[in-house]
Amino acid sequence: MGLAGRLTFGDNLQMEKITVIGAGAWGTALAQILAAAGRKTQIWAREAEVVAAINKDHANPLFLPDVGLHTDLRATDDLAEAAQAELILLVTPAQFLRPVTAELAKHVKAGTPMVICAKGIEKDSFALMSEVLSETVPEAPRAVLSGPTFAIEVAKGLPTAVTLACTDEALGGRIVETIGQAHFRPYWTDDVIGAQIGGAVKNVLAIACGIVEGRALGDNARAALMTRGLAEMMRYGKMRGGRAETLMGLSGLGDLALTCNSDQSRNMSLGIELGEGRSMEDILAERRSVAEGAYTVSAIADHVSPMDFEMPICTAMDGVLNYMADIDATIRGLLGRPYRPETD
Repeated sequence: MGLAGRLTFGDNLQMEKITVIGAGAWGTALAQILAAAGRKTQIWAREAEVVAAINKDHANPLFLPDVGLHTDLRATDDLAEAAQAELILLVTPAQFLRPVTAELAKHVKAGTPMVICAKGIEKDSFALMSEVLSETVPEAPRAVLSGPTFAIEVAKGLPTAVTLACTDEALGGRIVETIGQAHFRPYWTDDVIGAQIGGAVKNVLAIACGIVEGRALGDNARAALMTRGLAEMMRYGKMRGGRAETLMGLSGLGDLALTCNSDQSRNMSLGIELGEGRSMEDILAERRSVAEGAYTVSAIADHVSPMDFEMPICTAMDGVLNYMADIDATIRGLLGRPYRPETD
């Protein structure tokens, strides 16, 4: 670390040839700002219609409508072609990171850095995304990008700040210099675990806040839920090896504040509809995009259930989302818990 807390690096920092794996809203937004900044950027998509729309119409109406994409941005559905890059951003849904990177590993050059941009915890293994990547592409240097971001605002060039977590400060600095722009400011940390815990747990809490909104329980209730949810996030982060200061930063508190206060959030909007009385099955049937919290909640609940470790909000949300627990009874159960010190 340099003087006055500034990162110091050598020359020739920026990587020019970048691939984004995943052409959902977030992947498309990241590819858009990188292409607009002059990076040679390609984006990989499964859907042939998405590839065609990006290459021919410079648009992705399926996942990021009403945004014109840079004419230099190219799309491909060939993973071998996509693997030819100096830097790879992984923006698949969290539960698909393992199979996609296992296939990517067959084509990627050893030592190519990969940045995890998915927010979640693997359901069956309880693995963080960095742990998944260490198994599927063990030789790849790893980083994590997280923080308070709505894809549409990033794509439009509105001011955004994020966390870039990497245990290798020099590599972290190169990535910061490569993706950073005046309107997109990455802040480096070496706390890879904390950066991932914040992004994963806040998705669950956003669904809970959506239920509060859908049930018209008021702003007081939402503020209480966010604050007690932050306490759960910090306990779980500490248990897994993350640092409190990371969870009080952009990737924790910052992301929580954004996602729990806007129906732009896929997770909060899911909660709103549940709170209004719609079924999970009906809501998901109408959506193409993934609300990651719906999957992460079961991973968290199953992980902590054998332990003497309390995460009452996350556990309650697992009941609602996966076991059809009655919402009003669940709310009464949370409100009826024994009184306790605030610092517990």
